[in-house]
Amino acid sequence: MTENAQQQPPAPDTELPTQYAPADVEGPLYERWVERGYFEADAKSDKPPYTIVIPPPNVTGSLHLGHAFQHTLMDALTRRKRMQGHEALWLPGMDHAGIATQNKVEQQLAEEGKSRQDLGREEFVERVWQWKEEYGGRILGQMRRLGDGVDWSRERFTMDEGLSKAVQTIFKKLYDDELIYRAERIINWCPRCLTAISDIEVEYQEDDGELVSIRYGEGDETLVVATTRAETMLGDTAVAVHPDDERYKHLVGKHIKLPLTDRSIPVVADTHVDPEFGTGAVKVTPAHDPNDFAIGQRHGLESITVMDERAVITVHGPFQGLDRFEARSAIVAALRSQGRIVAEKRPYVHSVGHCSRCSTTIEPRLSMQWWVKVGPLAKAAGDAVRDGRVRIHPEDMSKRYFDWVDNMHDWCISRQLWWGHRIPVWYGPQGEVVCVGPDEEPPAGEGWHQDTDVLDTWFSSGLWPFSTLGWPERTDDLRKFYSTDVLLTGHDIIFFWVARMMMFGLYAMDGEVPFKTIALTGLVRDERGKKMSKSFGNVVDPLDWMDTYGSDAVRFTLARGANPGTDVPIGEDWVQASRNFANKIWNATRFALMNGATVDGPLPAAERLSATDRWILSRLNKTVADVDAFYEDYQFAKLSDALYHFAWDEVFDWYVELSKTVFQAGGEPAEVSKRVLGEVLDVTLRLLHPVVPFVTETLWTTLTGGESIVIADWPTDSGFRDAAAEQEIATLQSVITEVRRFRADQGLQPGQRVPARLTLDGTALAPHEAAIRQLLRLQPEGEGFTATATLPVAGAEVALDLSGTIDVAAERKRLAKDLAAAEKEKAQATAKLGNEAFLAKAPENVVDKIRTRLAKADEDIARITAQLEKLPQA
Repeated sequence: MTENAQQQPPAPDTELPTQYAPADVEGPLYERWVERGYFEADAKSDKPPYTIVIPPPNVTGSLHLGHAFQHTLMDALTRRKRMQGHEALWLPGMDHAGIATQNKVEQQLAEEGKSRQDLGREEFVERVWQWKEEYGGRILGQMRRLGDGVDWSRERFTMDEGLSKAVQTIFKKLYDDELIYRAERIINWCPRCLTAISDIEVEYQEDDGELVSIRYGEGDETLVVATTRAETMLGDTAVAVHPDDERYKHLVGKHIKLPLTDRSIPVVADTHVDPEFGTGAVKVTPAHDPNDFAIGQRHGLESITVMDERAVITVHGPFQGLDRFEARSAIVAALRSQGRIVAEKRPYVHSVGHCSRCSTTIEPRLSMQWWVKVGPLAKAAGDAVRDGRVRIHPEDMSKRYFDWVDNMHDWCISRQLWWGHRIPVWYGPQGEVVCVGPDEEPPAGEGWHQDTDVLDTWFSSGLWPFSTLGWPERTDDLRKFYSTDVLLTGHDIIFFWVARMMMFGLYAMDGEVPFKTIALTGLVRDERGKKMSKSFGNVVDPLDWMDTYGSDAVRFTLARGANPGTDVPIGEDWVQASRNFANKIWNATRFALMNGATVDGPLPAAERLSATDRWILSRLNKTVADVDAFYEDYQFAKLSDALYHFAWDEVFDWYVELSKTVFQAGGEPAEVSKRVLGEVLDVTLRLLHPVVPFVTETLWTTLTGGESIVIADWPTDSGFRDAAAEQEIATLQSVITEVRRFRADQGLQPGQRVPARLTLDGTALAPHEAAIRQLLRLQPEGEGFTATATLPVAGAEVALDLSGTIDVAAERKRLAKDLAAAEKEKAQATAKLGNEAFLAKAPENVVDKIRTRLAKADEDIARITAQLEKLPQA
C-alpha cells in the first residue's frame, strides 16, 4: 500500500456518466496502472512473496479464448495477493516457438522466391530475429487489453541472453552427469518441416486410408500380414508371431520370401504380438515403426531405412524416387499383379498423426538424435507430488500425472532446425566430442564443427520457473521469488510442459520444487460443449467480444465457468449477461453516490443500525469468508457465482431498494444507511476487483477518493454475524416475493398501484411497513376499501382491494380454462402410465417424458387452484 493510499481519502467526485462505456475506460486505466508501477515486484521487499510465471505464449501467437481464460484466473490470483499485502510477481514472457517461427519466416522467404538454404544459417537466423522484432509478440499487446497485471519490467524471452545461458548451463550439467546422450532411435519426423517433433506437436485425426492383407512366403511356408503402410514393407526385416500361437510354431526360426524383393526374412516369436488381432502375424519394419524398432532390438534385427527425409523412397529400383503415397499405390498394384493381395479394405478410417504446424502426415523414422535419460529425473518429479511438496489440484488429476512420470520414455531433445538454442556440442577431426558450457571456449582448429541441431522448444520452456528469475546466477529475484506459488495451466499439457518443469526444477535447484501447487484447468469449448476448431467454424476471437462487451465481461464469463479441471463452455449470450452485470454494478453505485453513500468515518455502532443494515453487513462478512475459501481452493466458478448473487440479488435488488424508503424519510436512519451502503459497495467492489478490474477501479476511486483499488487492502471478515437480522429480512423477502407473485398471477402491471391493508402488529415485519408498501406498490386503503383478496404470509396479513384493477369474472373464466386443460393433460398421462402393455413396449425415454408431463400437470393444477381460491367472489 502506498503512503497516498493510506491517507484519509478526499471527498469523492460523485459524478459518473449515465452509462458505462468500457472502450473509453479500459485502455487509459491500464496504462495508468503500468506507469505507476503497481504491477512491479520488489525483490528487496520484506513482504511475503507470491509468484506466478506465465505459461509463455508462442512469439507467433495471438490471444485466443484459452489464453484469455487462464490469464484471467492468474490475474485474479495475483491481484488478490497484492491486495493482501504480498509482494506479488506475475512474470510475463514468450517462447521462441522453434518450428512455428521458422515456418513463418520460411513462408516469407518463399514469397520472395528464396529458401533458407539460399541465405545460409547465420543470415537466416538474423532474418528470424528481424521478423520477431517486427511481427512477433502481438499477444503481449493483447494481454494488456485483457488487463493482465504482469510485471513488464521483468519480461523474458526464451532466446534472450540470460535464458540462453541457462539452457547451455543445464545441458552441460546433464551431459556431465550422463543424463544426456546421443543415439539412433525412432522419432516423429515431419517430411515438410524436415525435423523431429515432440509428441505434443503431433495431432491425431481420423483419416481415410486402406488396409491391405499381403501374403508373404511361398507354398506351405506362408503368412498373411495386414498393413495401412504398404510402402514400408520394402524395409521389413522379419515377421513376428506370438510364441504361444500354435498356427505358426512350425515357422518360428525359419526364413520366408519378402515379396517384391530378393530378400528372405526370419519369422520371430515375440510377446508383443496379439494373436487375437487380425491374422496374428505382423510385419516388422524396425526403421519405420517404434514398436517394430523395439522388436528389432530384442531379436537383433537389421534396420533398413527405405525413405529419405522428405519421405521419398530410396531403395528397390521400380519404386525408387516415388513419394511415399505414390509408392503405396504402386506397391499395392505390383503385389496385386502377383496375386499376393489377400484382402483390401478401403476406405479404412484410422487415427493418423499429423504435424501440428503444417498438417503433414508424420513419418516414424530411425534417426540419430540427442536424448535426455529421464529415469532419475522423472522419479524425483513423481516423489515431489507423492510426499506432498507439490499439490495437484484437483487431486483426481494426480493419477494422470503419475501415469506419465512413472512410465516416461527417454526424451528426444534435438530438432533439425536453425532457429533455437543450438546444441553446445563440438565434434573434432578424430571423432572427439566436446560439450561446452556458457563460460567455456569451444574447441578451435581445422576439422572442428558444432552440432547443427537445435534443442526442442520444451527444453528451454522447461527451465522457465527459475531461468526467468536469473538462474544460474543466485540473483535477488531467485532468492525472493523461487519457488513459485502456483502453476496454473491446462490439463492437456500436464505430460509435456508440467512434467519437464518438475524434472528440471528439482534437478537444477537442488531438490527445491519449481511450484508449490499445480492448478489444472479445463479447456474452453463452445456453448454446446464442442471443441473450438477452425474446421468446425466455432472459433471465437476474444478481442471481438472485448470490443463489443468490454474486457470485464469476457473475464467474468470465463471465471464464472472455471471449475477445476473441467472444460468451460462459453457462448456470446453469457458474455452479454456479464456485460449486464457490469452495468448493474455501475448503475447501483451511481444511485448510491447520488443519494449520499459514503465511506467517511467508522461504521455506526450496532445499536444504531436497523435490521436491514445489520442483515446486509452480516451477509457481506459471510461473502468475504466464502470468497476467501473459494480462492484458496481455486474454485473460481464458485467465488464468481457467490459475488454475482450477493451483489445483484442481495445488495442491488434488496438492500438498495430497501434503502430508498429510508433515504426518502431522511433523518438519522438515512445517514446510517448511507454509511452502511458506502461500506457495502466499497467491500463488494474490492472483492470483485481481481476478476473485473476496470469497472471496479472506476467506481471505487469515485466512491472512496482512493488512489487505486489495485493497491487497496483486500477485505477481511470482521466476524460480524446477525442471525436474527438475517431471519427478519428473509421473512420480509418472503412476504414481498409472495405478494409480487400473486400480483403477477392476477395480471397486474409491476407499477400498478393497489389499495391494501397490512396487518403486521406483533410480527417482525412491523418496522418494514413503509418498505413493503413502496416495493409492492401498495397505497393506503382509503374510504370504500374492500378486501377482495387476503394473503396470510409469515404470520402477517396482506389484504388487497382488486375490485378496480381486474375483471374478476374474466379472470376466473381464463383460469378455469387453464385448469381444464391441465386436468385433461393429467388424465391422459395417468392413463398411459397405467397401461401395462404400453409400459412394456415403450422406450424408457418416452416413459420418462410422460412422467415429466404428469408432474408438470400436477404443478399447474395446484398453482391455478390456489389462484382461483385467492380471487374475490364475482
